[in-house]
Amino acid sequence: MSASPPTGGPTLAIVGATGAVGTVMRSIVSERTDVWGELVLVASARSAGRKLPVRGRDVVVRELTADVFDNVDLAMFDVPDEVSAAWAPVAAARGVVVIDKSGAFRMDPQVPLVVPEVNPEAAHVRPKGIISVPNCTTLALILAVAALHRAFGLREMVAASYQAASGAGQAGTDALYDQLSKVAGNRSLGQRPGDIRAFAGDGGPFGAPLALNVVPWAGSLRDAGWSSEELKIRSETRKILGMPDLKVAATCVRVPVVIGHSIALHAVFESEVTRADAQRVLRAAPGVTLIDEPERGEYPTPADVAGTDATWVGRVRQSLDNPRAIDLFVSADNLRKGAALNAAQIAELLVPELAGS
Repeated sequence: MSASPPTGGPTLAIVGATGAVGTVMRSIVSERTDVWGELVLVASARSAGRKLPVRGRDVVVRELTADVFDNVDLAMFDVPDEVSAAWAPVAAARGVVVIDKSGAFRMDPQVPLVVPEVNPEAAHVRPKGIISVPNCTTLALILAVAALHRAFGLREMVAASYQAASGAGQAGTDALYDQLSKVAGNRSLGQRPGDIRAFAGDGGPFGAPLALNVVPWAGSLRDAGWSSEELKIRSETRKILGMPDLKVAATCVRVPVVIGHSIALHAVFESEVTRADAQRVLRAAPGVTLIDEPERGEYPTPADVAGTDATWVGRVRQSLDNPRAIDLFVSADNLRKGAALNAAQIAELLVPELAGS
């Protein structure tokens, strides 16, 4: 691969560069306007020494150590919670601005939870030197919700998610493909209790087979039967919008989709909202693409949005029972806007600040 010289901008490190989101991050950094100088790729010891393509050249992966952050201006972390919890403060202590994709700091009151289209100003106030990126499911819905909130005043929302296998990492994607290969072509399956499980196995990371099935669970168990994914939608939406008392209820479901989280959303507002009102706001919202012509069979699906950057919205309806409520369907690529793209957008937001420091 031919080399491309650095631009002289801030030095960027990608921590977790070999993972699923790290791979997408390298692609996004390569696709977008080049505002970075040196690029440092970081991963675990077992990946150190590998060469990975990014921004037109091959870069050698370095092992995650304290010294790797020397002369780095900004680091984007995509690693497990426990790794971020241990290493993000190390990087911050060396003067690095950390953008962290894990859940380690999202609810820390001294760590801003940032979506550039919604609360960009929060990125500039970071007492711990760390900025957190919301969960991929929250990111799939927040652009639409925030736009409607600004126009009509959100009071409460009920969300049902349809989450892709890739949300469970590479193990989730592999498990779905393995299960599909086991059940493919067997037209007798799905007609008797347990027959899919007998062919597809115990479900791997999903707890039940995902092929020819949906699983009404994502995340880990929390109090009173709630899952961690469901509580993330509630707590993160509240924090991003600055509405600590917002009423939110969520049910998270895994579906046999590789990439693309979707949400069916019921939102109640302070004022009456017609379908046309909501469509007008969504059509103008940054990062949102409205595709809402069901009479022509046009609405977003995960199969259509995978690999894209927008939040896609359709099936917009005024509630039949409450003129202050809107129902809609949202779909977004959980590896791009749901992870890597949002982090890259935050990083780009900070380039002028870093260049002037």
